[in-house]
This record gives sequence, C-alpha cells and structure tokens, in this order.
Amino acid sequence: MRDYAQELKKRVAFIQFALKDAHCQGIVYGNSGGKDSALVGILCKLACENTLGVAMPCHSSRNFGEDMEDALAVAKQFQIETVTVDLTQVRQTLLEQIQGVEQLTQPSVGNIAPRLRMTTLYAIAQSRGALVAGTGNKCERYMGYFTKWGDGACDFNPISDLTVTEIYEFLAYLKAPENIIKKAPSAGLFEGQTDEDEMGVTYGEIESYMATGSCGNDHDQIIQRAHRVTEHKRRMPLIYTEN
Repeated sequence: MRDYAQELKKRVAFIQFALKDAHCQGIVYGNSGGKDSALVGILCKLACENTLGVAMPCHSSRNFGEDMEDALAVAKQFQIETVTVDLTQVRQTLLEQIQGVEQLTQPSVGNIAPRLRMTTLYAIAQSRGALVAGTGNKCERYMGYFTKWGDGACDFNPISDLTVTEIYEFLAYLKAPENIIKKAPSAGLFEGQTDEDEMGVTYGEIESYMATGSCGNDHDQIIQRAHRVTEHKRRMPLIYTEN
C-alpha cells in the first residue's frame, strides 16, 4: 500500500505547481459523484481554496439521483463550492440537429454527454481564469475507457497514475463518504450502466494484467485488444511534417 500521507503532500504540491506554471488562480472540475472525481476534488481543494466543482446531470436518471447526492455529499464534507448545470436539453437539441443529417450509432450518442460536459468545464474555467482538472485513473487510461476530447481532456490530472484499488485506498485515508467507496463505478451514460459491464472485464483483472501481463483467465485478449485499438486516445493528434 502507498504512503498516502506522503502521496497527499506530493499531489497537492503538483497541483500548486500546475497553477503557478499556467499563471492561474483557480481550478474547475466535474463533480460526478464518482470515486475519481471525489478524490480529484478533495486534492484540488486542499491545494487551492478557489476550487469549483460542477455537477452536470445529463439525461440519465442516475445523474439526478444517486450521483447527485454523492457529489453534494463530498462537496459538503470537504467544503468544495459546487454548482449544477443541467445538460439534458442541450443534449436533446444537439441530437435532433445531428440526426437530421446522420444516423448516429449508440457509442457516438453515448459520447455526446462527456463532450458537452468538457465544453461546459472549459467555458467556466476560461471565464474564471482557472484550469480544468482531469479525473481519469490508470486503469481507464490503459483500457482507453474514456471519451476522446470528453472526459479524457484536461489541463492537468493528479490521479492518472493511480489504479482503482489505490483510488479507493486514498479515499478511505481521506475519510470520504462511505457510499463513494462502496458503489459500483459508473459513467452514468445510460440507465443501468456500469464500467466493468461495459468493458467486459473487472478493474481487478485490469490491475492484475498491468502488473503481471495476465489477469489469469481468458479475459487477457479483451484487455489486449482494448489497449491496442485505443492507442490513438493516448497520444497527441498526428500532424504532417516534411522530413
């Protein structure tokens, strides 16, 4: 297990460096009510008093229920200023306009909400002279389980090297609300969605594969393929240069 007292000091220092380096005075992040956003919000608040959490429910009833309750519970316990921007109608209007020219696939529809959320975060952050904090963890990055230019976008990410197990350990060290630690991870993109069901593997299997090269069963191929086909998400866009 990591020394989370030391991890806390180092990550707070990292966030403060990111702010100083960018000549910014504040932080904006998406407070989704999940484990990753909870940890990022706590770390950012400890590093910078001017930290704003933005809850952005969009279409899914879970966004307005359990996730909103958990988001507000974290904000209250750690005194993080939080506002709510309901993106449901924006999503519906955009869908109606696009579907007039193209029949969208289910994955493309699912990716609209994360991109609308990131658009919202950057609009607010730019207006406040703030940076946008990323909330993706190591397992999700390895699997490419994030939306390109959606929740994968940010100005800095203080938890991208942490596995899901380490996220939970860190939250327990910080005494975060119990429900954040216990509930099944979900992006809340549609009703009944969970991260592990959508990926087809558990976070434990992903962590085992990253550590040893095998998760000990026939799910190795799922992890290998996911990592291979999402490589484009983990690099900057290709640009043409004459050599």
